[in-house]
Amino acid sequence: MTGPADNRLQARTDLAWAISVGGIGVVLFAALLAFTWHFAATLFLLFSGALLGVALNAMSNLLGRVMRLPHALRLMTVCLVVAGLLSGIVFLGGTTIAQQTTALSKTLKSQLVNVKGFLDQNGIDTSFFDFGTLSSTSDDGAPAPAATSHALPSAGTIAASGGAIFSQSLKLILGTASAVGNFFIVLFLGIAFATQPGIYRDGLLFMAPARHRTRAIMIVDRIGETLERWLIAQIITMVAVFLVTWIGLSIIGIQSSFILGIQAGLLAFIPTVGAILGGLIVVLASLASGWVAGFSAFILFLGVHALESYVLTPIIQRQALDIPPATLFAFQILLGVVFGIWGLALALPLMAIAKVMIDHFKAEDTPIAITAP
Repeated sequence: MTGPADNRLQARTDLAWAISVGGIGVVLFAALLAFTWHFAATLFLLFSGALLGVALNAMSNLLGRVMRLPHALRLMTVCLVVAGLLSGIVFLGGTTIAQQTTALSKTLKSQLVNVKGFLDQNGIDTSFFDFGTLSSTSDDGAPAPAATSHALPSAGTIAASGGAIFSQSLKLILGTASAVGNFFIVLFLGIAFATQPGIYRDGLLFMAPARHRTRAIMIVDRIGETLERWLIAQIITMVAVFLVTWIGLSIIGIQSSFILGIQAGLLAFIPTVGAILGGLIVVLASLASGWVAGFSAFILFLGVHALESYVLTPIIQRQALDIPPATLFAFQILLGVVFGIWGLALALPLMAIAKVMIDHFKAEDTPIAITAP
């Protein structure tokens, strides 16, 4: 028989244990946040590889409905088709892409200079915009005046200039190597995930406690199905935006129509923000051909946006994922500010995962209504 002293001792022990467990949980959560913040770029890179694996697996499953082949053969067929399409685009349109990219870059720079001059003439301060050295011509179209001093540069100046050139070249080389390396990392992870998805699924479920294993299986499978449907719908939307933009700009007579169509299709992967950015680039590039071309490009942008928002999204995307636009836009802005371009581009799939988990737990906590006879 226990007395009051034993009860007080047990209560103190339970309180100390609860405080210890709570403190350890807070410390672990803070450490997890710090780890995520510090290695955000790496984690987003791994998540991109997983998304590519889900997309390849989804296309392989679609092919399985038509061709009764083993998973490995279906995946190899999908990879060869995708690689063939990309290689064909680069081989047949590589020169066109390079020429149009150069022309588009010059056009956008000149248009930004024109926009800055227009704002300055109307009394709008543009000093807080970092336009950089966009043009080497003066306002009247003549070349910018040369430096007043024509003396030969000193040895120190030449050494400093050489150091600056070397530094910029090194940054360019490292940036290119980093981009190429990230591309191959995502490609390798995507193919690895798609080759044996069951192994990675089982490994992920193995980390869940045994008593919650059934719930974890349901959540993981639901997330996989949601991401597969969304990625297939997103690929269809991107291809449609590319084709409509390319054909429309070609009819208008814009020289860089092909590369503008490619960037519009790629930016369609980012909901809301990507469409606005793509439309802005299209209109700015079209203004170089005159106001009529710019206005026609703006009408085309409105048509593409209407096609994406009111035709493709309700028919295709609605079956895959249903998130209120304002909620998605706010989440995009939040992740974009915190994590940069990675957070902006991957906001929707991350929110899709969160929505699946929230819907699952809400469905379990919803009481079953019993109606009286």
